Formats: sequence, structure tokens, C-alpha cells
Amino acid sequence: MRIVRLANFVTPTSGGLRTALDRLGRGYRAAGHEPVLVVPGTAVSDEPAEQGRVITLPGPELPGTGGYRVLADRRRLADLLDDLAPDRIEVSDRTTLRWTGEWARRARVPSVMVSHETADGVLRTWGVPAPLAARAADRLNRRTAWAYGRIVCTTAWAEDEFVRLGARNVVRAPLGVDLEHCRPDRRDPAVRDRYARGAAVLLVLCSRLSVEKRPGTALEALAGLRDAGVPARLVVAGDGPLRSGLERRARERALPVTFLGHVADREELADLQAAADLCLAPGPAETFGLSALEALACGTPAVVSASSALPEVVGPA
Repeated sequence: MRIVRLANFVTPTSGGLRTALDRLGRGYRAAGHEPVLVVPGTAVSDEPAEQGRVITLPGPELPGTGGYRVLADRRRLADLLDDLAPDRIEVSDRTTLRWTGEWARRARVPSVMVSHETADGVLRTWGVPAPLAARAADRLNRRTAWAYGRIVCTTAWAEDEFVRLGARNVVRAPLGVDLEHCRPDRRDPAVRDRYARGAAVLLVLCSRLSVEKRPGTALEALAGLRDAGVPARLVVAGDGPLRSGLERRARERALPVTFLGHVADREELADLQAAADLCLAPGPAETFGLSALEALACGTPAVVSASSALPEVVGPA
């Protein structure tokens, strides 16, 4: 089958969504299918990749998101879908792409929308009052559930916002990690010493540095530990629009924080996760939290937001 996948909010330095798309594409190819991924960018491109064909269409950049773009030209994307003639479509965004579910209905193409975030959670993290966020999310989710043949959620926590509206087309499919890549025997004292710089406790945050991820909570945790007399140090792997402000806060409070930026090397990132004493996952609206599961697979405890799906993911760990 030709599986055409559509996604917004994907950049060379983005995290969990980009990882999931890449692994799904590789899996589809290994199963004998033809995956085609369509994402927004600065210019048109059409390139082969290990995850399959990747097509980029120009899309406007969203202010304040650190480079995220969206597929906003419906006519151009509809023409592309007509040309590609997919056997299936898989959509990873419910905002500017929700109309593609209706396109699929008209074209009699089975469709699926993968829910990578809760609508009300994202709205609340951007400052929308909770009652208004809930009402807006319910309207959006009803339309989304109607538009697509299947809605895929990675946790029961994420599934709930559709189930409570009576949606009957929801499927739960948890994410996973490569246990050959993420494993406890990666822990290397030399790597830990390089990052800890003599600190007794090494904290690691692997996250995009944007509002909905609440990365400032990691700095507050570090400050609290040090105020309590614990000689801790924080390493931040990730980039985003809040980075400069976080760096300024760390300097002003004399907090020992190392900002690595985006770590593209998966081996280097796994070595860091295995070397840490604790990995932090403070995002309050995470529907899964892949980096926390990666940390656990590396043998490193994770401290997570109780308001997210992560308590379900980490269980008693």
C-alpha cells in the first residue's frame, strides 16, 4: 500500500514526533509498503530517506514556536494528494490538517489521525483558561473523530478526551523504544564525570525548550535541591524558543546548568541518559513522553509531571 503521512510541527531539531514518524516509516517499508511523508518547510523538496519518500511543501512559520511550520495551503496539498493517490492516509495534526479526513472520505481512502497531544492540554499550557480550553477542545475533538476512520492514541490518558465524547473509533497504540539502543550497560563513569563535573547528583532534561514542555521547572528543581544542600548539576539536551531565557535565568541565579542544544546523535543522547542519576520530564500535557521511557530503558529513574500521561507510562518505576 502507498501510505501518505501528513505532519506539522516537524523540524530537524524536533523530538518525539520526528522520532515516531521516522520509526513508523521504516516499519512500513520493512513490511513492504510505500510510505510517503509530507511536511512543511521553507521550500519544495522531494527526497528519498530510510523512512521512505519525504516531500516538503512551503509552510508559514508560527511565531514564538522556534521554527515550527504548518501545511497551510489546502489547494496545493489537495492537488498533491490527488497526484499521490494514496491507499491510506495517516495524519499527525488536528489543526490545519483536519480537513484531510474529509478529503479521504470523499476519495474513499481509509484514514487515521494520530493524536500526539491533548487539545485542551496544549491550550492550557499556552495560557487559555481551563473551562474555555475544555470547550474548544471538545468541539475540535468531535470534528476530528467524525472526520477520520480511526483515531490512534498512545495512552489511556490521551484516549480519554475522545472516549468521554462518545467516540467509538479510538484505538490505543503505545509507543516503544529500541532496547538494543537504550540499555543500562551504556552507563559509563567517564561520561558521567564529564557532564557532572564533580556534582553528587546529575540531572538531565531531554526536551524541546518550548512553553508546553515547561522546561523552567527543571531549573526550579535544581535550585530547590541546591538550596537544600544537595550538590546537583543539570544538563539540558534540546533547543527551542525558550532557550535564551532559560540560559539567562541560570546565569542570574548562578545555577550549574549545561545547555547542549539539540543532540542529533542518538548514541550520544542514550549515553547521556544512561549516565544521569535522574531524568526530568516536567511537561504537564505530555500524551506519552518518549524521553522518559528511553531513560527508564537506560536504567535511569525518571521524575515526571503528575498532570500528564507519564504516570501511566512509568508505572511503579
